Amino acid sequence: MDAPARGLIENRPVAGAKRVLLAAPRGYCAGVDRAVVAVEKALERYGAPVYVRKQIVHNIHVVTELEEKGAVFVEEVDEVPEGANVVFSAHGVSPAVVQAADDRGLHAIDATCPLVTKVHREAVRFARDDYEILLIGHEGHEEVEGTAGEAPDHVTIVNSPDEADTVEVRDPSKVVWLSQTTLSVDETMETVNRLRKRFPQLQSPPSDDICYATQNRQVAIKKVAAEAELVIVVGSANSSNSVRLVEVALENGAKAAYRIDYADELQQEWFDGVATVGVTSGASVPEVLVRQVLDVLDDAGYSDVEEIRTAEEDLIFSLPKELRGDGARGGRSSQ
Repeated sequence: MDAPARGLIENRPVAGAKRVLLAAPRGYCAGVDRAVVAVEKALERYGAPVYVRKQIVHNIHVVTELEEKGAVFVEEVDEVPEGANVVFSAHGVSPAVVQAADDRGLHAIDATCPLVTKVHREAVRFARDDYEILLIGHEGHEEVEGTAGEAPDHVTIVNSPDEADTVEVRDPSKVVWLSQTTLSVDETMETVNRLRKRFPQLQSPPSDDICYATQNRQVAIKKVAAEAELVIVVGSANSSNSVRLVEVALENGAKAAYRIDYADELQQEWFDGVATVGVTSGASVPEVLVRQVLDVLDDAGYSDVEEIRTAEEDLIFSLPKELRGDGARGGRSSQ
């Protein structure tokens, strides 16, 4: 979708001046930027097709654009022709996937977010020291599968705060928690607190596992939601951090909040009587999609846009080693 769908929302009068509160930071984080650029650079260097295991990031627009450039997305490496180029997604993979790719003679390019890699290393280290690892995250999510795969005999997945009340461990004196990087900060800490009530000797990771971008986007939408009657989150349904932004908005004052992929999904009934609209986007969303939403809102009279910024982000991750050599970095701006 290259052009915004204009005129979707009627310019109706409301009580109070129409305005948009635009959350910042929003959109691309450093790990997503690195992963997307990695696929683009691989296509430039090796030519199409370049295979990608799973969606490189959880955004339908990004995946579609990369497919048009020659990327081929597969579920597992056994779908990749022997000897071909394959990129591992930003969410990370287990050692078993790495071995399967090696067995097929694939040229693997690891685009795992370095913050996810950090969690993998923590899992390996704690398992080596014979700790039981309580991995807070959503079972079935690629990131959780990859992290758990580093130490399957030592990892138990805790899906929610309620599960913290029932999970069992072998030795309460040797237990540690790790987490999926894209969770709600508040829910994760609620889970940790409930685990600690049951297991007082529960250890924490050396540093917070929730990624800086997830935290920053949640802090920003909390501030926006306190003043907005309606919050629009741009992001795909399988994007954990985008789904969490909707939940955080509703928990922090927004009367309604909706997730959309594209501007043409906006519904008139959402805006009836609404003067203040909050807008943000998940960490795998290109800024062009947000701009298209703002264009539609502008047509409907929401032309007063105020950016609510709660943090500055300038982190850049180097590209995977297989794609360096020219000094390239994954350094496009997320704003």
